[in-house]
Amino acid sequence: MIANDWIQILFSLGLIIFLAPLTGRYLAWIYQSPHLSFERGVYRLLKIDPDHEMTWKEYGTVLLVSNAFFFVAGFLVLWGQSILPLNPRHLPPLSPEVAFNTAASFVTNTNWQAYAGEAQLSNLSQMLAITFLMFVGANTGIASLVAIFRGFTRSGSATLGNFWSDFFRFLFRAFLPACFLMALVHLWQGSPQTFRTSVTAKTMEGASQTLIVGPVASLESVKNLGTNGGGFYNANGAHPYENPTPLTNTLEFLEMGIFTFSLPFFFGRMIGRPRQGHVLFVAVFSLYIAGLGLIEYSEKMPNPLLAHAAIEQQITPLQDGGNTEGKETRFGITQTSLFSNTTVAATTGAVDGAMDSMNPLAVLVCLVHMFLNEEPGGKGVGFAGLLKEAILAVFLAGLMVGRTPEFLGKKIESREIKLAALSLLVTPLLVLWLTALSVVIPAGKSSMDNPGPHGFMEVLYAFSSGNANNGSAMAGLNVATPYYTILIGVEMILGRFLPLLPLLALAGSLARKKTHPETAGTFRTDTPLFVVLLLGFMILFAALTFFPPLILGPLLEHLSILHGVSF
Repeated sequence: MIANDWIQILFSLGLIIFLAPLTGRYLAWIYQSPHLSFERGVYRLLKIDPDHEMTWKEYGTVLLVSNAFFFVAGFLVLWGQSILPLNPRHLPPLSPEVAFNTAASFVTNTNWQAYAGEAQLSNLSQMLAITFLMFVGANTGIASLVAIFRGFTRSGSATLGNFWSDFFRFLFRAFLPACFLMALVHLWQGSPQTFRTSVTAKTMEGASQTLIVGPVASLESVKNLGTNGGGFYNANGAHPYENPTPLTNTLEFLEMGIFTFSLPFFFGRMIGRPRQGHVLFVAVFSLYIAGLGLIEYSEKMPNPLLAHAAIEQQITPLQDGGNTEGKETRFGITQTSLFSNTTVAATTGAVDGAMDSMNPLAVLVCLVHMFLNEEPGGKGVGFAGLLKEAILAVFLAGLMVGRTPEFLGKKIESREIKLAALSLLVTPLLVLWLTALSVVIPAGKSSMDNPGPHGFMEVLYAFSSGNANNGSAMAGLNVATPYYTILIGVEMILGRFLPLLPLLALAGSLARKKTHPETAGTFRTDTPLFVVLLLGFMILFAALTFFPPLILGPLLEHLSILHGVSF
C-alpha cells in the first residue's frame, strides 16, 4: 500500500477508536437516567406506562406484535402506492411478493432491495414505508439489546424492563438527533432533499436529461446510522446523489460504525465493568481489522485472468493498479475496501462499489463476517450474538477445568447453554439448507447466470445476507423472481427473530439468578486470555460449520483463477 492508503485507513479507524468509547458512555447515560419530561408526554399520548416492568415473555411478545404492525403498515403503503399522494409519476404499486419482501426486509433491519428505488417507489413510499421502517427496525434492535444487558445486571428479578421505554429513549436522545444532524451534512455535500420527483438538466452536448430526486439526504443518514443500508437509488452508495464526495464516503463509514462499535463500551458501563467492554471491543475489532487487511490485499492484486490475457495479447496489463473493476474512481480501491468491510461487518448492506466484481478472497471475508454476524454486527442484535458466543466460550472453559462456568457473576447452567446453542444454530440451518435447496431445484437454478463456483457463491451470499440482516448482494444472481423474493423475505424474518427470542429467554433466566462475588477460582473474562478464548471459539465454530461451502465457492474460484481457469 502507498502512504495515501495508510493515511485513509488510519484516519478512519482512529475516528472510530476515539468516538466509540464516548458514544458508549453516552448510551449508558441514556438508559441509566430518569425519563425526560417530553418523553413522558409521548408516553401519555400513546397511553404507555414506561415504568411497567416486563418479563422476557411479555417483552418478546410486545416486540413481535409491534414489529408485525410495522410490517403490515409498510406492506400496505407499498402495495397501495398508486392511490396514495406524492406520486406525480403515477408509479404502479409493487407486486404483492415484492411488497412482502420489502416490508420484511426493512422491518428486520436488513434492507435487502428487490426493487429499484428511483424507478419503482414514490417519494411517499420512500419516506412513509422505507425511512419509517428503518427507524423502527434499528430501535427494536437496541431495545432488545438493553433488555439482554439487564439479564446480567439484575439479581433475583423476573423482569427485563419496558420495551417502549427502551425503544423511545434511544430514538429521542440518540438516533433521531444524530440522523437530523447528518442529514444536514449530506445536504451540504450535495445530496438532494426535496418533495420534487425530478429535475431537467442540460448536458454539455445541449441535450436534456431528466434526473430523479427526492428526500435523499434524510434517508441517507438513517440508512447508515441505523445500519440499515437500503438506498434511495438502485446504485446505493455508488450513486453521486447518495454519496457525492470522498468526504461523504468517509462520513458514511463513520455513520455505519459509530453506534455499533460503541456497544462493547455501552455494555461495560451498563454492567459496571468498563474493562469487560474493552475486552469485547478488542475481540470484535481484531476480527474487523483482519477482514479489512485481507480485502485490501485482495483488491490491490489484479485479477490473474486479466493479467494473463494481457500477456497473451502483448498489451498493457488491464489492472495495473489492482482490481479496479466495479469501483468508483472518486473513491478508489482503499476507500471501497474500507467501506465494504464495514458495511458487511456492521450488517449495514450499503455499498459504494460492485460486490460481484470483487476478487474471491474479498467475498470470502464478507461471507465470514455474515456467518459470524457479531463483529460488530448490526444495531443491537449483533452484539447480543457476541454475548451468546461469550457464554458458550465460558462454558467450554468450564468443561476444560471441571467446574461450573460463570460469566459476570452468573452461573451458566444447562438452560442457558441450550438457549444460546438454539440461537447459534439458526444461521447454519437457514443459510446452508436454503443454499443447498436453491442450487438443485429448477426455480433456484434458473436465476443463476454464472456457472461454477461463482454462481454457487452468489446463491450462498444471497442467503447469508438475508439471514444476517445485512442486505448487500452480488448482482449476478437474479433474485427478482417469486421464488427468491418470497424465500428470502421469509428468511429475513426468521433470521431476525428466531435468534433473538432465545436470547431474551436467556436474559430472563440470568436475571432470576443471584449474582455471585468473584473468588480466587473465578475465570476472569476481562483479560487478554479471554479474548483469545472467545476468538478461538468463534473461528472454530465458523470453520467447522461453514468451511465446506467456502471451499466450494470463494476458495475454489480463487485457486481456479490463479491457474488461469475461468467458468
